[in-house]
Amino acid sequence: MSDLYCVFGNPIAHSRSPAIHSAFAKATGQDLIYEARLAAVDGFPLAVSEFVAAGGKGANVTVPFKEEAFRLATRLSERAARAGAVNTLAFDGAEIFGDNTDGAGLLRDITNNLGFPLLGKRILLLGAGGASRGVIAPLLAEKPASLFIANRSADKATALAQAFADMAPLDAGGFAETAGKSFDLVINATSASLSGDSLPLLPGIFAPGGLAYDMMYGKGETPFLLLAREQGAARCADGLGMLVEQAAEAFFVWRGVRPSTGVVLADLRAKLTA
Repeated sequence: MSDLYCVFGNPIAHSRSPAIHSAFAKATGQDLIYEARLAAVDGFPLAVSEFVAAGGKGANVTVPFKEEAFRLATRLSERAARAGAVNTLAFDGAEIFGDNTDGAGLLRDITNNLGFPLLGKRILLLGAGGASRGVIAPLLAEKPASLFIANRSADKATALAQAFADMAPLDAGGFAETAGKSFDLVINATSASLSGDSLPLLPGIFAPGGLAYDMMYGKGETPFLLLAREQGAARCADGLGMLVEQAAEAFFVWRGVRPSTGVVLADLRAKLTA
């Protein structure tokens, strides 16, 4: 009988995770079934309980349940504990293990797929929500020259920077406080590309050869990437690679096998642009 896995979210019909994990399973010879499961906004614990009762071995967790998954876990990985959010669950008897593979996925996409090492780079992280929190520690572990967190609410950015101050000195503030600064890498971790909102990026924010990276993705360039190109970003990349790479990391957590991502990413990209 095939092992059962799923992704929980609300909404969830758009999720590409079933296709990604099915491709990983086929490529690695793993016998599993992977489903997309819609959980009621106020019914995540019940949905997880029902899934486990049905024989579920593990699950991915997407919007809006990552912080709730963090609270539901009975044991956390170090990176999940640091992030305060969980996107990967593994079930073993009464234990619910929570992990966070977002940071690992982001790093692998930027450093491996895009060939953009972060050592000594100046990084600007846009947004101070859960998406940002999940990637700060992995980014700092790459020893960039600096990391600035910018958010519409400066206080929220400052609080987030203070939460990671034991790892390295971080700067934080509102978008206006990036005036006069330039960055080698600008990461959009806000939901602006989903809502179609524009971000108040200041002129001169991209250093020569700078990379603009949007955690979101869609058909064509996101609003953030279009704006970044107008503002002089030399390179632009969306979050499709991060999606595939974090999925590969979750697959490794569950199965102890790390799938190759190149073919899966290329296939997804082709379908997205078709």
